[in-house]
Amino acid sequence: MESIGNRTLGRTGIEVSALGFGCWAIGGEWATPDGQPLGWGKVDDEESVRAVRRALDLGVTFFDTADAYGTGHSERVLARALGKRRADVVVATKWGNVIDEDRRLCTGSDDSPAYVRRALTASLRRLDTDHVDLYQLHLSDADPERAAQLRDTCEELVREGLIRSYAWSTDDPARAAVFARGPHCAAVQHRLNVLQDAPELLALCEESNLASINRSPLAMGLLTGGQSAGRPLEAGDIRSAPPAWLPGFRRDSGADPDWLARVDALRDILTSGGRTLAQGASPGCGRAARAPSRSPASARSPRPRRTPARSREGRSPPRSWPRPTACWDGERPRAASTAGRTAGTGGVGPPARSV
Repeated sequence: MESIGNRTLGRTGIEVSALGFGCWAIGGEWATPDGQPLGWGKVDDEESVRAVRRALDLGVTFFDTADAYGTGHSERVLARALGKRRADVVVATKWGNVIDEDRRLCTGSDDSPAYVRRALTASLRRLDTDHVDLYQLHLSDADPERAAQLRDTCEELVREGLIRSYAWSTDDPARAAVFARGPHCAAVQHRLNVLQDAPELLALCEESNLASINRSPLAMGLLTGGQSAGRPLEAGDIRSAPPAWLPGFRRDSGADPDWLARVDALRDILTSGGRTLAQGASPGCGRAARAPSRSPASARSPRPRRTPARSREGRSPPRSWPRPTACWDGERPRAASTAGRTAGTGGVGPPARSV
């Protein structure tokens, strides 16, 4: 079986698979207090565990979750699935959103340095581990001055051995640059797919020797070929009632026809050479077209309750790009030529935070 390949996680020297497994969707249903869904609907924990273990068998070593995903449930499921193989993988999680585990609600956010430690302690317990390999700020538009304090707190956590490195999940290059000044900052997690480019963030990663962790490579499922206009998504799926920051879908009516037209405009290119649409759009699948420099703004990530098909490592990106780790969060390809299934990385959340 062809290897999916590896990447170095920025300046850390930590090796990770080029394809990551994003754990947003395996958290199941969760919401805001006013009922806005933030998950991907109901999930089967047994299927999630099988997906994680299948990914391990296929060579995936990078698993990205967050305390907010399912208000802690994603971290618990991941810990159960990894079991004794925890030492074989790189685990990334996130903090910044305040959660109510019992009611499965995201109740707000907290960007204070004191909260970093409380959130990390809780994540370590749920993940059943003594350290996190990559700890990521999950508030996409946090104040830069406060973020500098958080960066310094992360450096303390590195010295204490509680985390190995840290990053910011944000689509703002100026904010990402604040964290990049920290010696143990390893990455930026940001959206990137053939519909949505991020040239400034890629340049920052290149200049600062950071890993580019690509969120939503299949554009919330639009690039899987499985979405259509006028077909409502199930209740509890964030795309069924998309917040203002989530383009590509319409409330109670499925995919946005304008975005489907953009996909159709690229279909012949992406499916050339016998590839599926998802394979052609996947950074880890070889020859994925570079996203146009002028692209629609903002989209987040996707869903593993039915997990996306594994894609194979192909041609390296152009030399001007940092070599990304592409992660899926349940954006499910409709078909694939390979047997294994994996899911990947994501971020969701209101404009004030990246969930």
